[in-house]
Amino acid sequence: MHDMVIRSGNVVDGTGTKVQKIDIAIDDGRITELGTDIGPGLREVDADDCLVTPGFVDVHTHYDGQATWDPEMSPSSFHGVTTTVFGNCGVGFAPAKPDSHDWLIQLMEGVEDIPGAALAEGIEWNWETFPEYLEALEKMPRVMDIATQVPHGSVRAYVMGERGARNEEPTADDLIAMAQIVQEGIEAGALGFTSSRTMLHRALDGEPVPGTFAGAEEIIALGKAVAEAGGGVVEVASDIGLGGLEGNFSTDIEWMRELAGSYGLTVTYALTQADRDPQQWRDLLEMSSAPLDGSGRVMAQIAGRPAGLLFGLETSLHPFKMHPTYVQLAESLSRAELVTEMSKESVKQKILSESTGYTGRFNHDVAHGFHKMYPLSEQPNYEPTPEDSVEALAKQADCDPYEYAYDVLMSNSGKGLMFFPLTDFSEHTLNPTYERLNHHGAFWSLSDGGAHCRLICDASTPTYMLSHWTRDRSNGPKMKIEEAVKLMTHDTAEIYGLLGDRGTLEVGKRADLNVLDYDALGISAPEMVYDLPTGAPRLMQESFGYKATIVAGEIVRENGEFTGARPGRLVRGRR
Repeated sequence: MHDMVIRSGNVVDGTGTKVQKIDIAIDDGRITELGTDIGPGLREVDADDCLVTPGFVDVHTHYDGQATWDPEMSPSSFHGVTTTVFGNCGVGFAPAKPDSHDWLIQLMEGVEDIPGAALAEGIEWNWETFPEYLEALEKMPRVMDIATQVPHGSVRAYVMGERGARNEEPTADDLIAMAQIVQEGIEAGALGFTSSRTMLHRALDGEPVPGTFAGAEEIIALGKAVAEAGGGVVEVASDIGLGGLEGNFSTDIEWMRELAGSYGLTVTYALTQADRDPQQWRDLLEMSSAPLDGSGRVMAQIAGRPAGLLFGLETSLHPFKMHPTYVQLAESLSRAELVTEMSKESVKQKILSESTGYTGRFNHDVAHGFHKMYPLSEQPNYEPTPEDSVEALAKQADCDPYEYAYDVLMSNSGKGLMFFPLTDFSEHTLNPTYERLNHHGAFWSLSDGGAHCRLICDASTPTYMLSHWTRDRSNGPKMKIEEAVKLMTHDTAEIYGLLGDRGTLEVGKRADLNVLDYDALGISAPEMVYDLPTGAPRLMQESFGYKATIVAGEIVRENGEFTGARPGRLVRGRR
């Protein structure tokens, strides 16, 4: 008698091979048998007409703080994720000296838009060193497995104090001390080391993240420490992938390749399509993925859909947020009172008659870029056409786009949202994304679960990868189900050194699985909820069609509800 048998499912095993209709037996949290003649189980899951996949391995999230208080790890747990990796982009909460807690919180709030009050309330800070942080994470049972990385910003601040926070050059002794912390972190179980090299990442006080301007010598020394501790990933958020080959970080690809080639490491960076040069990603991908001597490689992280800013009265940005009348009302009224006031025609006309206080290129687009703003309906469309834009819809309705946008925000009792694809949608198509996701030098990533709580809600991307890319897409090539599943399971697990015990459905692997009603699979419209510590807000997006998500042989979520099972643990080290 097996502990559990998943019966008659259409199994996509993560290796890229074709769907098979077979049973899966589970015992002691692992897969013990695959076939068509499997005996009974104490628990039987009827998967007839359902898709059965490995649990999704999401390697780019920011649950560094949330993981210390939230056993449900939402919203990623809504979307079939059974293993998540955080500590990305050079920010995190370990190591941390007692007098640096507030500074680390404002760093994370500035870079990842996670409410600082929630972090201050939720984090207990029962650690100082990175190994102690892992011990703290290990104490909480949760619905999924977690893994983390050593963040450059925290290491620099721990060793160098104010000098590190101000991005001053390290001394030789500083480099030795930082390398020792990185090595200790990898030896304790971190999967890699991360850094930020983009001017987009700034602390709440406006200062660039510590390590932003670090020289190649510093990065390579810390990467060498990863290699000497046993190896791992070096992840870099660099402006080369977010904006192009010019500027302060134009040579980053060179040292990434040197680091990967010299020490046999996997170096990854985020690669997006920038509006100012929509084809430049091709040059970057060709440069980064050219063959290296030895076992090292440079891999580009690719988002499964555009990085989607959401504009609404409850979110961090919208076109009227810096109009004087709106500012005055928002500062003095509750949200309900604000909606009531803005519903008055006289107030509407007053706000529309004013100019924005936004300045700068990015903020200009927020206030006036109606050609790339799209109303987001109850069935969200993340690959809209130009005809779906606020500009086009306003023209069709014979009204001003500002007024049309205002009415969208006021819809649904003031909860209306507009989708603003910040990157990866320069040509009004996801065909370039399709091309990148299918490139040998790139892999699926960048869901950013847990981050940008009041502006972005892309943690639902795993569900979108299956519902849109394999089923619903009508204006370009689709993926085969086997291809999409492999991207989110085998490939991410392999890159981060976890394929030894997860990422595919094979005998001996951990029993991390999803049972899906493929025809019903989908995502709801995002909505703002106020469930973080102190009642702070975050955008949430539910899923449909998940019959069961199983972690280590236990059903943690069934038909959209948590079961109370919490078999998730901290993953220490590569497999």
